[in-house]
Amino acid sequence: MTAHPPNGPWPRRRRARRPVLVALGVVSAVVGSTALSGCGQSRDPGVYTVLNSSTDDSYHRWDAATLERCSERLGVTVRQQSVPADQVMTKSLRMASSRSLPDIIQFDGSEMPAFAETGGLMDLRKLGVDTSDVPQGIVDYGSYKGTYYGAARTVNTLALFYNKDILEKAGLEVPTTWGEMRETAKRLTRGHQYGIALSAGGAEDGVYQFTPFMWSNGGDETDLDSPRVVQALDYWKSLLADGSLSKSTINWTQADVNDQFMAGNAAMMINGPWQVETLNTKKDLHWGIARIPVPRAGDDSVGPLGGGELTIPDIDDIAREKMSARIVNCMTSEQEEVTYALNSWMIPANHKAAATWRRKVPSLSSLADQVAVARSRTARVGSGWTSVSLALQSAFQSALTGQSSASALKHAQARVESGK
Repeated sequence: MTAHPPNGPWPRRRRARRPVLVALGVVSAVVGSTALSGCGQSRDPGVYTVLNSSTDDSYHRWDAATLERCSERLGVTVRQQSVPADQVMTKSLRMASSRSLPDIIQFDGSEMPAFAETGGLMDLRKLGVDTSDVPQGIVDYGSYKGTYYGAARTVNTLALFYNKDILEKAGLEVPTTWGEMRETAKRLTRGHQYGIALSAGGAEDGVYQFTPFMWSNGGDETDLDSPRVVQALDYWKSLLADGSLSKSTINWTQADVNDQFMAGNAAMMINGPWQVETLNTKKDLHWGIARIPVPRAGDDSVGPLGGGELTIPDIDDIAREKMSARIVNCMTSEQEEVTYALNSWMIPANHKAAATWRRKVPSLSSLADQVAVARSRTARVGSGWTSVSLALQSAFQSALTGQSSASALKHAQARVESGK
């Protein structure tokens, strides 16, 4: 999330980039009362604004540097306006209703379809945004109903992080299958140390972490009570039943999971590249990274594709929108993507930039491998992802506290179908 998690107690902590959700009802309510058009605002012809969620000092500084370089190249002034991640959608809607939309909005990938559904975004290809070096999966991630609305600078996904010292001391290899991970987690659980940590909380963090288990097992968000999805949730329950997974997992965000791993309370964890900078602050922590284990040897490890998407709102000014597209092209250029990715530990969206990034940070190449087969959460259900996510969140809470997975997921599917 591809956003984002809340701040935690670890020193020098910064907000991780995990996804957030805004209910589609909020969008619909605003759309019902006003057209999403930015016309009517008096704009300085030489000044452009990017709305983003870079409230963290580091991200704000990196974005400011990018925008300064793009300003110099294009002969305009590009400024950022940053709000907390969970306020980007509501801020955008308020600006739409007052006809004061910014020139560019960076939405989380899970939010973009909801805004696109209103008709408030421009087709980036028609404005000249270049996708020639962008893998098709990432183009699809930025598309809604076949139209390309969101250009990613970097993307992220999840992986298995492990404590090298703990595994080496136990004489264990990094697990690659569910069976191996369950057995390894059992053997590494002792005293205050759990074998593995993950987020199964009642929020989007938990859903984001469940998708690799659901998708790698052949499950699908359009059929939540299918045997494949039930098996994936049963696997989580087996880790809990073994004692390899803390009961507190139902309350943990991805940031909490990282805290547990850094404190030595978990030998392995499921998490994303946004944690790398924090992990590196603990010099005596020797960690490695690998693809998330799969149900059977040879299966693809299919994780979620996350990250922000640069969109151009319809402000009824085609000349200005075309300049915004040039700004987007600058921000997503090979050089800018490499720079941003090396700062943020994300993976460049441009495949040439990604190749350069791999050479510079070979220790994270597993993330790039995982991204190669990653899926967008909204590709199949579009703006309906919000309903799916909320239903799954409720199912986790029920199943991991005693209810059968089959029953919890049957209720989740019924909830999605009823629209509640």
